[in-house]
Amino acid sequence: MVSTLVIGGTQSARKLLDEHLRPEGFQPSFAGSAREGLALAARGSYGLVVLDMMLPDMTGTEVVRQLKHAEHTRLLPIVVVTTLDTEIDRIVAFELGAVDYITEPFSVRELLLRLRVAVSGKGSAVEPRVPARYGLLVLDFDARRALVRDDEVALSPREFDLLAVLHGRTGGVCSREHLREAVWGDTAVSLRTVDASVKRLRKKLGPARDTVETVRGVGYRFRAEDTMLTTTRCA
Repeated sequence: MVSTLVIGGTQSARKLLDEHLRPEGFQPSFAGSAREGLALAARGSYGLVVLDMMLPDMTGTEVVRQLKHAEHTRLLPIVVVTTLDTEIDRIVAFELGAVDYITEPFSVRELLLRLRVAVSGKGSAVEPRVPARYGLLVLDFDARRALVRDDEVALSPREFDLLAVLHGRTGGVCSREHLREAVWGDTAVSLRTVDASVKRLRKKLGPARDTVETVRGVGYRFRAEDTMLTTTRCA
């Protein structure tokens, strides 16, 4: 049996999952809120997390971030199940560490198949990413590492998240407001904090600092030498 933590969802959805998961080898535990789910994850031993992005007390992206930052849960496969179906929602979830993103409506059969893939050990719904090189900068998203001239850069978790979210919109502009929501979630910070964090990130990148470009009056952009810059913008 795969011990499975289900965070969020309506009562009827949880009942449906309970009925269908158990006969297929999944043993679900349910949490109605983000904080309850994070507490269960911290003290439990799970093989899978199924996460609804629409939670009453915290954003789903913040839950993904906290699970991936905690030593006890950082290797847990996270499958997002949600009604949110925008490109930026999917990008942020994947860049922060989710292995699959399933949008409603979906069939129970499809859900079960994708959950099996997520825990199979033979791969995941998202193929492992090879480190990507952009001039002097190498990004290894699976290991959450950034290297400049092959030396690892000591980034904080939030600084790496900033880099990951910007990278997810390579060539497109991310507003400061979007970065605040995607990286800090429910934590109340000012836009000046966003600017200061990007400034520190660029300083740490040293000779590769120009991969993070300031777009005055709008926000920031990840600039890759082989990427055609566009006016695409994440609000």
